[in-house]
Amino acid sequence: MRPSGRAPNEMRGIVLEPGFSKHAEGSCLARFGDTHVLCNATVEERVPPFLRNTGAGWVTAEYGMLPRSTHERTDREAARGRQSGRTLEIQRLIGRSLRAVVDMPTLGERQIRLDCDVIQADGGTRTAGITGAWVALRIAIDSLLERRIVARDPMAESVAAVSCGIVGGAPCLDLDYSEDSGADADANFVLTGSGGIVEIQGTAETEPFGRSDFDALLDLAQEGVAALTRHQMAAIGRG
Repeated sequence: MRPSGRAPNEMRGIVLEPGFSKHAEGSCLARFGDTHVLCNATVEERVPPFLRNTGAGWVTAEYGMLPRSTHERTDREAARGRQSGRTLEIQRLIGRSLRAVVDMPTLGERQIRLDCDVIQADGGTRTAGITGAWVALRIAIDSLLERRIVARDPMAESVAAVSCGIVGGAPCLDLDYSEDSGADADANFVLTGSGGIVEIQGTAETEPFGRSDFDALLDLAQEGVAALTRHQMAAIGRG
């Protein structure tokens, strides 16, 4: 029995609330159970120096955890003077995941920046960030299309992410913190709405796990992302 009482293939309660922020071009509050991540999209009519005069755009992300998003207060990274390796790794993952489904030349020479701020953490902050950031990005791009700033839709399809792990010897979907911290193995799966693999991060925490275990985790992840995709489509009014 999982600590939450959920079945092995049961996700936490998922809520994707679009339009949460008043001023952002696109926004979404992503709630995976007690993990809450606010995702805001900002459209900038400029690109990084390496893309100037290429006609191609860029999508990037920043990630951060608020001081009381966890059980004990953590210092703001700005106060420390630098970001942690974990923060850099997660925000790069979010950026890569979103760029995988955006055609940069079609976006044009502009940048969309996704800010993913963890308000409350209970495991799976990166997966909630990716899933919510896609909704925010979709809303921002829809605004560009409506205003005819871009002629064609640069976003090919959806992308979402979910965690899976081996807990107490059993493959389980969408781990919360109590499960993640004691799992035999855990992995994050970033998949497109059509089932394509964007990225998989997996680690054996106790001893190596086999191919059959990995296949079981992938099956759970595909099931989970299919459910998340339905939530995403409903959030943008296409469900």
